[in-house]
Amino acid sequence: MEEEKAIKLAKEIIALDLKRDEMLEAFMALTGNKGPSLLRAVQNDLYRKSS
Repeated sequence: MEEEKAIKLAKEIIALDLKRDEMLEAFMALTGNKGPSLLRAVQNDLYRKSS
């Protein structure tokens, strides 16, 4: 049933969101006030390893 599938997906999204919050909290504890700029740099692929 489509509703059951939607509910299952909603629960998975919520679980991922909670995990993301945990990870972000740990990241910010580790990086302090440099966290946002480091996260942005990694997101913009500035830390990609060259081959």
